Amino acid sequence: MGRNLVLHITPSERVALELLAAGMATDELAGRLGLRTCEIDAHLASLFARMGAASRTEAVAFAMRRGLLSSGSHVINPS
Repeated sequence: MGRNLVLHITPSERVALELLAAGMATDELAGRLGLRTCEIDAHLASLFARMGAASRTEAVAFAMRRGLLSSGSHVINPS
């Protein structure tokens, strides 16, 4: 994907990215989002491909550079 293209992400993808940025593992993401781990893996693989990211770290860094993550989001606080 070109660096100048705008990446549109869904609200649930934004939540997943924020949880990744908080260091949550796949099973924790699944529990928080009410999905199975295989569903989380598939969603993340799709999102990472659109971002051109090869890892969680790359995806979070990409999202931070593009302003896709909100600072101090309530999403990442433990409930």
